[in-house]
Amino acid sequence: MATNTQVTALTQKAQENRQKSKPIEVLIQNSLKELGKAVPSHLSPERMVRIALTTIRLNPKLAECTPASFLGALFQSAQLGLEPNVEGQAYIIPYENSKKVGKDWITTKEAQFQIGYKGYVELFYRHESASSLDMQTVRENDVFEYEYGTNPRLKHCPILKERGEVIAYYAVAHLKNGGNLFQVMSKEECMKHGQAHSKCFTSSSSPWVKDPDAMCKKTVLIQLMKLLPKSVEIQKALAMDNTTKTRIDLDMFNVKDETNWDNAPVITTPPTADELPPPSDDAGAE
Repeated sequence: MATNTQVTALTQKAQENRQKSKPIEVLIQNSLKELGKAVPSHLSPERMVRIALTTIRLNPKLAECTPASFLGALFQSAQLGLEPNVEGQAYIIPYENSKKVGKDWITTKEAQFQIGYKGYVELFYRHESASSLDMQTVRENDVFEYEYGTNPRLKHCPILKERGEVIAYYAVAHLKNGGNLFQVMSKEECMKHGQAHSKCFTSSSSPWVKDPDAMCKKTVLIQLMKLLPKSVEIQKALAMDNTTKTRIDLDMFNVKDETNWDNAPVITTPPTADELPPPSDDAGAE
């Protein structure tokens, strides 16, 4: 049975968590009007606010991030018409961003915006040239052949049982003009890409930790997107993915990324059991 001291401590911790959440929640509510200018027609600012508040409740670490960085991530998601932490379209991830002030490095908890592979799929189908898109996982016992060059081809025949470990991922895009393109990456290439391009790669809240397969699919899809006819939305998505922004603009594409990608010292501590995010059946992306 819990003692009075333990009950008091738990109550105090709950109150502290509510107090931490309040500044961000108030800021989100106060930004409703500006958010309305940012979201596309198929989303409402009220829905984005509800999703944002739910996101904070599901991951209390976001309440410890600077309100400006959380709002920056929310506005980026809104402008791309992607819903954060809903069906793997986009994610708002807390991490420790190191910044140099004078001669010293300081660490600040900030929120980073990430697009999930389903977000890129959504953006692909908005393109007027899009016909269909497919992504698959290749396992070591599958029949798998491909080649690039003047006569590119790809053949994949998964076996029905004992397929073995995952060895690669690929994405194939078909366009309305009859053209098609594909991209193949090994699992090792995908993981190295994530480690190099995601500041939150090892964070307990990162989709790279929660669902690396989904992140590898996103990685190969991004490489394919670079070969396809690009819409304005896709161009902005590629530039805004994995960014930290603390200034709000009607076009968040124009705001500078403040993520520190240098090898500066970052102090991290292992998460406790109550700090870990709830399990998810879906993950994002890269």
